[in-house]
Amino acid sequence: MILIVDFGSQTAHLIGRRLRQIGVNTEYANPEDALKQAKKLKPNGIILSGGPASVYDNGAPTIEKEIFELGIPVLGICYGWQLMAYLLGAEIKNTAKEYGPEQVTVVKPLGILGKLPKKQFTAIVSHGDTVMSLPQDFVKIATTKQVEFTGVQNITRHLYGVQFHPEAHHTEVGTDVLKNFALICKEKLEPISLDPQKIINDIKQTVGNQKVICAVSGGVDSTVAAFLIAKAIGKNLIPVYVESGLMRQGTDEHVANIFSQQVRSDLVIVDARKRFLKELKGITDSEQKRKIIGRLYVEIFQEISAKHPDASFLGQGTIYSDVIESKGSKHASHIKSHHNVGGLPKDMHLKLLEPMRNFYKDEVREIGKKAGLPQDLVMQQPWPGPGHAVNIMGEVTEKRLAQVIQADEIVVEEMKKAGLYNKVFECFAVMTGAYSTAVKGDFRVYAEVVAIRSYDSVDVMTANWTSIPHDVLARMSSRIVNEVPDVSRVVYDITSKPPATMRWE
Repeated sequence: MILIVDFGSQTAHLIGRRLRQIGVNTEYANPEDALKQAKKLKPNGIILSGGPASVYDNGAPTIEKEIFELGIPVLGICYGWQLMAYLLGAEIKNTAKEYGPEQVTVVKPLGILGKLPKKQFTAIVSHGDTVMSLPQDFVKIATTKQVEFTGVQNITRHLYGVQFHPEAHHTEVGTDVLKNFALICKEKLEPISLDPQKIINDIKQTVGNQKVICAVSGGVDSTVAAFLIAKAIGKNLIPVYVESGLMRQGTDEHVANIFSQQVRSDLVIVDARKRFLKELKGITDSEQKRKIIGRLYVEIFQEISAKHPDASFLGQGTIYSDVIESKGSKHASHIKSHHNVGGLPKDMHLKLLEPMRNFYKDEVREIGKKAGLPQDLVMQQPWPGPGHAVNIMGEVTEKRLAQVIQADEIVVEEMKKAGLYNKVFECFAVMTGAYSTAVKGDFRVYAEVVAIRSYDSVDVMTANWTSIPHDVLARMSSRIVNEVPDVSRVVYDITSKPPATMRWE
């Protein structure tokens, strides 16, 4: 077993997921408990995760220096490496910032960077502080253009550090790096498979004979969650689709088909379009929008529960990326409140049932396939619970909602015509809230700018923007400017994650 010390990185949980994939069991500890847990659990190795803090911050999370004297191999990742260096006497400075993909060059193929398939590779980095000198007996094994000590080791004490994220999917040889560390820790690599039946059994044990009101949207996460809950409790599942008016066109028919053909449960559809628009009137802050939407959903589900007094649970398709962005661990930074996590009211009387909470998008898809859902359902593009409300920067009005729905339909249509829609993780249109001058019919027009966003990802934790052919982008742009009222121009978002998030809000 390898102990992961969680300093609040957005990808701390992902380290354990990658290790599970190669057959390593993991446990987590908060920094203040790390030494005690290491002595108690006697792990084969310790990984210090990244985190949002600086080692010089007041109250920055830290560990006891004694952890490096236990004789257990330790790998520091990003903040974990900076903290290791700081505690062992090195200098850290707020300089040489790196965010997003960078080229790492292996200068000495040793230890965790030994026997890699390539000596130069792309890695995901995200840091403001940088280690400026090495602690005693450490040697440099990798660099980037800006950072000298991107990979280091002290082979005598089995201490290792990297200033990139090997756990990120878009780090080319990241799994190899973690595998090397696991082998240094003398771990036996026996892959652990995902088992939907175990999840179903857990649901049965938790719910018993009670009923579950399950929020469904037609998306991958809520569909897989509802499918597993239905297998566990049968007719005690009450699936509810709230027509908020914020979803893509045709979503209601899509959801109805899922529950008549696949889940075989009686679907409750609630038309709440006017209610959502009324509550969102005048709201421009993205956090407020998410929390209002979360509150409205729960209010509706609790109204449904009043008709079913034997319903005790609210089932949701929450996945781990929702949790961590909503500040899902003690030292994590708050990125945005997902409506199904940070948007939930404190006085909710239904207990949460979230069978997918500790899984990533690609794992949810695999679980869904293994449980018996068809390929086209589990591989469909994801769609956020707040829907187009987070594709509209600023206030959600009836007019802007109609604009973004029409622009989004054009993006989807053109991607499908080009045979690209099923090849990308997600694509959509955004009302940016920015305005610019245009000329239409020899008249000056001052109207809103629409952005197109398309990206490729596996687990939602990292992403690359899609290289859409120029002719496809040109058709989208021409159609949006000509067909969508009061739009002046179209721009294409070419920002990876990190530093950007998937959605604009």
